[in-house]
Amino acid sequence: MHHRALLLCAFAISTAQAQVPPPAVTDSLGIEFAFIPPGSFTMGRTESIEELKRAFPAYDAARFEELGDEVPPRKVTLSTGFYLARHEVTVGQFRRFLESSGHVPESIADGTGGYGWRAGYDPKTSASGDAFEGRSPAYSWRAPGFAQTERHPVTNVTFNDAVAMARWLSRKEGVSYRLPTEAEWEYACLGGTGHRFGATSDPARLSGFANLFDASSARLWPHWQAFAQPGDDGHVFTAPVGSFAPNGWGLHDMNGNVWEWVSDYYADTWEGGEVDPKGPQQGHLHVRRGGSWHSWALYTRCAYRNWNTAQTRYVLVGFRLLREVK
Repeated sequence: MHHRALLLCAFAISTAQAQVPPPAVTDSLGIEFAFIPPGSFTMGRTESIEELKRAFPAYDAARFEELGDEVPPRKVTLSTGFYLARHEVTVGQFRRFLESSGHVPESIADGTGGYGWRAGYDPKTSASGDAFEGRSPAYSWRAPGFAQTERHPVTNVTFNDAVAMARWLSRKEGVSYRLPTEAEWEYACLGGTGHRFGATSDPARLSGFANLFDASSARLWPHWQAFAQPGDDGHVFTAPVGSFAPNGWGLHDMNGNVWEWVSDYYADTWEGGEVDPKGPQQGHLHVRRGGSWHSWALYTRCAYRNWNTAQTRYVLVGFRLLREVK
């Protein structure tokens, strides 16, 4: 080969290599990001209600009638790869964000506080609704009513708190941070598979991948024992991030632990087109995904959708961040 051709070939290879993102990135707060490649997938529920009823026989019919916003499934293409945090934002990371940015979480700024676990709750004498208290200034991101370490996922954070952290990190690091769209989140949850929960389609195997309502929680809510996940993972409430096996793309806790805010406004029908959809342009409810430590398995499926107002703060809700590729 001609010498000049060799140089051009070497240049092309080095340029291509320079454009390939590294497989993982860690930012200044210690948030670890996995690279999620571009691609196409089927978004939404592909299985019938009858199939779900067979998989979840303990659930009453009304539970399945509420799943109409998961269909019809559609093919979605994400044209650009992105980095998604391997874990949900932790108490320690959120604390460092507050200390460095001066941001005041809404649960403190508006004086109404957050929700919390009522330590005196007795399942033998109390109604199920008495298990949580809210809102109260006694509860916030740093005091959900149960013990957490710096490695537990932060809770009692609003959609607006999550957006504030993403904007601060963007300014600080010169890279765009944000919440994932619904499509990005579901694509990442599936982890390159078509399984119901990403890592598996079998509810009985979900315990290896998710902190959800199991024997630990059922001791506090015995009237829901029939819906408890088989086994006992030892985590009554939140678990430290990364305590469970990751999905195919190295992401932990996409199912269970805490619900995760995504950027989309909620609509009960799909909006935004087939390529890089971003959902409705306006609304008053935001989507949250993934289920929590308090969720039954049906509600931790990758296709399941839930929502809250942007000001909602609760002991079941947190978030994870997306970092765009430069």
